[in-house]
Parts: sequence; C-alpha cells; structure tokens
Amino acid sequence: MELEVTTDSASTVRHARFGKLPDRVRYEDMVEEKQATLSDAATNPYAGAAWNHFNCLAMDLGL
Repeated sequence: MELEVTTDSASTVRHARFGKLPDRVRYEDMVEEKQATLSDAATNPYAGAAWNHFNCLAMDLGL
C-alpha cells in the first residue's frame, strides 16, 4: 500500500511561511546598555524627600 502525498496551494503557502523556526536572536541584540545618570529633584517629583508629602496614618501614629 503506497501513501499518496497531496498538497494544495494553501498548504504550500503555510509551509513556506511557518515551515521552519525563526532565526535565533542573540543576547547582545536583546540588551541595551545606557550610562546611569543622577536623578534631578527638579524634574523628578519622587526624588529626594518627596515621600513626606503623602499622608500615612501608620506613620502619623508612630507605628
């Protein structure tokens, strides 16, 4: 008994598009290195002592 292989155009297109795994992405291509900068309190409202502008009941009670 022989096995007949039939392919239609949709199957051929699917195999051409999804028939293999994509190329591996190197780790160096996924990582971006940037120079660290100091935070500027004038432009960043959460820098420095900005935490004391929020109310906290536990802190007010000294807990």
